[in-house]
Amino acid sequence: MFSVTIRQHVMIAHSLPHPDFGPAQRLHGATYVTDVTFYSEKLNAQQTVIDIALAHQALKDVLAPLNYQNLDELPQFEGQLTTTEFIARYIHNEVKKAVTGHFSGRIKVSLGESHEAWAAYEA
Repeated sequence: MFSVTIRQHVMIAHSLPHPDFGPAQRLHGATYVTDVTFYSEKLNAQQTVIDIALAHQALKDVLAPLNYQNLDELPQFEGQLTTTEFIARYIHNEVKKAVTGHFSGRIKVSLGESHEAWAAYEA
C-alpha cells in the first residue's frame, strides 16, 4: 500500500450545544491541524499516488470557507453538532469531490485538536 500525506491547518469557532459537552457548549475556538492521507494499492502512470500540489490545493480550497469562521453560522452546518469527528468527515467528503478524476483510492482525514486529542474519518 502506498500513501501520501499532506498537512495544513484551519482556525474555527463553534459551540457544541448539548449537555454532554460541558464547557464546550459555549462558543470557543479551535485550530485544527489537518492531515489528509491518500492511500493506493498501486501508483498511477506518473508513478505517484496523487500529485502533491493537486492534493494541497484541494485541501486549501476545502478549508478556505471554514477558516476564521464561526461554524455555528454557516448554512452547511445548520442544526449539526460540529464535533471534530463530524468536521473530519465533512472535510473528507469535500476533498474526495475535489480530487475525483485524479484519485480513486482511500482517503483519511485526521484533525488534531490539540497535542492530546485528535479525531479522524477514513473511507
